[in-house]
Amino acid sequence: MSRESELRPMDAEQLREQAHKMVDFIADYYKTIENFPVLSQVEPGYLGKLLPDSAPDHPESLQDILNDVQEKIMPGVTHWQSPNFFAYFPSNGSIAGFLGEMLSAALNIVGFSWITSPAATELEMIALDWLAKAFQLPDHFYSTGKGQGGGVIQGTASEAVLVVLLAARDKMLTRVGKSALSKLVMYASDQTHSSLLKACQIGGLNPELCRLLRTDPSTNYALSPDVLCEAISDDIASGLIPFFLCATVGTTSSTAVDPLSSLGKIAKSNGIWFHVDAAYAGSACVCPEYRHHIDGVEEADSFNMNAHKWFLTNFDCSLLWVQDRNALIESLSTNPEYLKNKASQGNLVTDYKDWQIPLGRRFRSLKLWMVLRLYGLEGLRSHIRSHINLAAHFETLVSQDPRFEVVTPRTFSLVCFRLLPLPNSVDDGNQLNRDLLDSVNSSGHIFITHTVLSGKYILRFAVGTPLTGVRHVDAAWQILQDKASSLLGNS
Repeated sequence: MSRESELRPMDAEQLREQAHKMVDFIADYYKTIENFPVLSQVEPGYLGKLLPDSAPDHPESLQDILNDVQEKIMPGVTHWQSPNFFAYFPSNGSIAGFLGEMLSAALNIVGFSWITSPAATELEMIALDWLAKAFQLPDHFYSTGKGQGGGVIQGTASEAVLVVLLAARDKMLTRVGKSALSKLVMYASDQTHSSLLKACQIGGLNPELCRLLRTDPSTNYALSPDVLCEAISDDIASGLIPFFLCATVGTTSSTAVDPLSSLGKIAKSNGIWFHVDAAYAGSACVCPEYRHHIDGVEEADSFNMNAHKWFLTNFDCSLLWVQDRNALIESLSTNPEYLKNKASQGNLVTDYKDWQIPLGRRFRSLKLWMVLRLYGLEGLRSHIRSHINLAAHFETLVSQDPRFEVVTPRTFSLVCFRLLPLPNSVDDGNQLNRDLLDSVNSSGHIFITHTVLSGKYILRFAVGTPLTGVRHVDAAWQILQDKASSLLGNS
């Protein structure tokens, strides 16, 4: 690139020219995404051998950089938007999500307080109230309602559970005294996401009092109200202080749905903060036929779902509603002189800096608002139903092959299954399924992940990327069958 054509930090015409090239590159990527191995096949440290050991002294052209992206970066990318990605849970991208991200990047605001960009705060309140209505959440979760609650966008569900756990901790310690921190007890099922234990570590809780209560396969590993009651009673009798309960709608391993209504009543009767983690499956509850999975959410102090998982909103965008915003604010607020302003001091506005861990925050509501408008609730419902139907189709294929078994009932778009060992085999099937997973993923054609339930190594097939269709599911099943035949033939 010549000195005359060097990129200036901000030039409208250069932006137009370069952005067109980038959009073309991204569009071409999506046209050819199926040509890439879904799971990157590189070895650790591969990129350091391909790139220089220092930054360039002089500008380089965008085309040279894009060439390096194609030749050196792409081999190390695991393609989460590939229609053959069936691992973990989905992380949706969409045209609306891209456009929202693009506009957010263009405005590039740091919207920690209302005054830093009023539209960012007010649009977030409106968009989360729209979704509270779509999910039929109770009135106390609305930002514009008569209560003290409201919604806020966090980066991830890990951040959401951390801020509500800190709020619950401080609320309880205000009541019983700060010296009681070592006596606080947290409850969840043994299927709860590991981010909760990380939140407990950050919150300074006694790790021995973080109760992950046993679950049973007969209930698809949902948390039993009886088991919870027993644990709470034992802890109270021992002089401990129950303060936090996390229930899950759609656990990572098997999409178990904890009985919210029963658990919530137990929490309320014991003065325990009740948090509902619906990071994955919450999206499905926008469909009337799946809304019953969050029946009992009216008992909750907080409710979270990830719009970036299954709601066509690019990462990151985790939605958190709280019944009492003051609990968050009292735990997380700071008010230095350099951030004071008339609107905030007069309690006329919401300052989201006091609802989260960091000070800075991006204009994330922009992409959520654009998704809601460009697709509409019916478009989002159709998107979710299509994936659930594809998962049901895959479940049928598995159940028709006697060499395999479906391990847990399918509730949403995750199918848990395994290859059965041959009769009289010394292998209990765990090594066989490890080998199957490795064989499938090393092919590069599809990517799936695993879990362990009741000591069994289980394969997970999660349908959720926007480009996935019937042919991709059928092709994935054919690969699984072929690899299974090869393994069983060698047994």
